[in-house]
This record gives sequence, C-alpha cells and structure tokens, in this order.
Amino acid sequence: MSDQLPAVDIRNLVRRYGSTDAVDGLSLRVAPGRCYGFFGRNGAGKTTTIKCLLNLLRPTSGSASIFGLDPVRDEVAVKSRAAYVPDHVAFYPWMTVRETLAYVASFRERWNRGTEAALLAQFQLDGRQKTSALSKGQRTQLALVTAVCAEPDLLVLDEPTSGLDPIVRRELIQTVIGAYQDGAPERRTVFVSTHLISEFEGLIDEFTIIDRGREVLTLGADEARERYRKIQVRFASDPGPLDLEGARTLRRHGRTIEIAVNGNAARVCDQLRARAPEALAVESLTLEEIFVSTLQPQPSLA
Repeated sequence: MSDQLPAVDIRNLVRRYGSTDAVDGLSLRVAPGRCYGFFGRNGAGKTTTIKCLLNLLRPTSGSASIFGLDPVRDEVAVKSRAAYVPDHVAFYPWMTVRETLAYVASFRERWNRGTEAALLAQFQLDGRQKTSALSKGQRTQLALVTAVCAEPDLLVLDEPTSGLDPIVRRELIQTVIGAYQDGAPERRTVFVSTHLISEFEGLIDEFTIIDRGREVLTLGADEARERYRKIQVRFASDPGPLDLEGARTLRRHGRTIEIAVNGNAARVCDQLRARAPEALAVESLTLEEIFVSTLQPQPSLA
C-alpha cells in the first residue's frame, strides 16, 4: 500500500479568522483502508480542518487533498469519492425520508439498496415521515444512511454519534461503520472527528490529537497502547512522595496509587518494586485516557 496515494493528505494547513488561527500549521496523512481518529476538545479546530478538506472553507495557507485530488480544482471528483456527515445535519423539510434518500441517490454513481433497507429497519426510520418531524438523533441516523449507502472511498464523520442514545451509538459504530469498512477493507477509509473516543476504541487504527489548531500527538492505536501504560501500585503503608521521573498521578487513594507513564513503564516499575509494594499491576491506557493524559497532564509524583 506504500505506493498508493493517501486518502487524506493535509500539509501545513492554516485557517485564520481575523487574528485567530483556528488551524495553525496542521499536517497529517491517512492511508487508504484505515479508520483514522481526529481528536481534540471543542474549539480545537477539528471541524474547520474538515471543512477545508472538503472545500467548504478555503485555507488561509497550506494544502489539503483527497486521494491526490485538490478539493477546489477537482471538486466533483472529490465529492464523488467522499461522503460527509456533519455535526449539525439538515435536510429539505418538505421531503419525506424516502424522498430524501432518492434525492441523494440521484447524485451518486453507486447506491446500495440492500444497505438502505437494512439501515432503515435497524434505525426504525419511517420512510413516509417528513424530515422536519425527525429528532436530532433521527436526522443523524438518516445522514449516516445517505453516506454509507453511497459506498464512498472516504467516509468523513464529524461527531457522528452526537444526539444519539447510548444503545444506538454503540450499534451504529460497530455495525454501520464496521460493516462499511468490511465491504472493501483495503479501499474504504473512515476519518472520524469525535470526543466520544471510548466508543471508537476497537475501530481506530491511527489518530491525531490537536489542540488550538496544532498537532499534539499522532500515533498508531496499537503503538499508543504499548507506549502509554497505567501502573497500579499498593503499599503496606503510606509511601509518602515518590520521585518518579516521567510519571504522572492518575489517582491516589491512601496506600493505592495509579500512575500514567509514557514509554518508560519498565523503569518506573523497577523503581516501585524497589520500595517493596504489596501489589503492582500494569495495563495499557485506553485511547480516551491517552487523550486526557496528553491534553491535561497531571502533576508528577515527586
């Protein structure tokens, strides 16, 4: 796959609003067939980046491309290969669900009627209902149906589970997005911006964390879990302050302490074992814990 053009290629992207840089020199690359997480707090620049990628906003400087195509110069080609579900979804209010699907399908070269029927049934959407009568969650569901049925090469999702109840969210992520990629795993790419990171834990292959429009961390999910570890240690009595370079406190309850480490778990464990703890256990941080630890570092144990 090394000779393939990246599904998404963002280079030194800047988008400025007045004197504020919503996106500030961001670069990232997404290989085809990956599920890529784009993580950041509200206002970090995620939606602005996506809009620049899809030619909904013009960058102040830098570039963004999809499968080597310029979203401005090759707009039709880009939009024929991509589908986008924004955070705030709107449809023509006079159309029914069925009319909306037919309208969107008329612009697409491919449309999977079997997937359409299955998803309408799964989400319990009434094809005869006007879109103006749908709840926010139902509008999001309908938008996902329109995106997935087109079988695009790139599925761009901006907070796709916003407004959905927890049961539907999990069903959506595992069934809809998973099935979309399974249909052509070497080709179909998902680029998902979300703050509900835990719900995508099993799907994300690689991720970028941004803050104030800048990249903070880019890692493969497996590499991140290998590097970022949580150590839980319990002592027979209060150990007092611990001088552990590169370690951060997650929680401290009396004699029990949870510590987060980045790439130095073995060394920190050796230092802790030298103090003869009653118990010591090590496990990987989740992607959500890595996100929190990266953006909100805790004071050291020293």
